[in-house]
Amino acid sequence: MGDPEQPRPNTVSTASSTPSDSFSTTASIAYDRGFLKTPQGILLLAEIVLGMLVWALIAGTEYFRFPGFGWVMFVAVCYWVLTVFFLILYITMAYTRISHVPWATVDLCFNGSAFVLYLIAAIVNAFSVTRGKSHGHHNYNSWAASTFFAFVVTLCYAGHTYFCFMAWRSRT
Repeated sequence: MGDPEQPRPNTVSTASSTPSDSFSTTASIAYDRGFLKTPQGILLLAEIVLGMLVWALIAGTEYFRFPGFGWVMFVAVCYWVLTVFFLILYITMAYTRISHVPWATVDLCFNGSAFVLYLIAAIVNAFSVTRGKSHGHHNYNSWAASTFFAFVVTLCYAGHTYFCFMAWRSRT
């Protein structure tokens, strides 16, 4: 018949493309173990824990009687969910698969807005606590603790914003 290493002259090759060809079919997810040891990783974990304390301490009370606590809950819960999302995004290194997004800018905008809105929420929280105390509400201790943690998480977001700014500046 012929040499098996030589191509057969009557062979026709065809290729077709389907929409699923543009997506990766690998099911493996990368895991960056070292991220949680970086300053950004440590701050992200602190933001998650402290942010959860802020909204949990308020949610267990009659916060709905004071509109200021509604704002604090909105900021705390929204940024807690988004921070968890960013933690998952960075631990799984999913951001590397979406290369057209300027992640340094996104991270800077997210943490900068979290810092500003958490600062406002912490101040509103402090004023609402004093208002609640003057009305004789028994939730004073929980609200005071949430105010403390709101200011601490604000500092965490401020530090994270600084690191994001340095990373953003080094890339531009």
